[in-house]
Amino acid sequence: MKRVLACLALMLALVFPAMAVSPDEMLSDPALEQRARAISSGLRCLVCQNQSIDDSDADLARDLRILVRERLVAGDSDAEVQQYLVDRYGEYVLLNPRLNEHTWILWIAAPALLIAGLGGIWVASRRQSPPQAGDDLSDEEKRVLAELSQTQAGKADRA
Repeated sequence: MKRVLACLALMLALVFPAMAVSPDEMLSDPALEQRARAISSGLRCLVCQNQSIDDSDADLARDLRILVRERLVAGDSDAEVQQYLVDRYGEYVLLNPRLNEHTWILWIAAPALLIAGLGGIWVASRRQSPPQAGDDLSDEEKRVLAELSQTQAGKADRA
């Protein structure tokens, strides 16, 4: 029974994402804290790379979480906080890159490759026509084949 409970506890611990925000980082104002969480969930940990700074235990992620909260306390809007971090660390800090002149290929490449691949498959399937029976047979072979077909049809009718 203890093993079952231990396994359930372990599974529950793995199911919920690890929130790395420590209590000393949290703001006393719940509205500002909610805004800070919303902003930091869209920011990439530059150490962990595909983890938000909200989920990361890295020191840099902690520094970024504190920086987000400092900017919010200073009166910056959500967009200003994001732009401040983009100006400082580059657009890579955003988990979802913006659509602009130097990221359009990221947004267009996948659908374009999918369409090109489907088009290639369609063209290849249209080019291959199944060979017709008797296309490459001589006249004598065609006559023998017709006789065999008639013989087989006659046997089928009698059965």
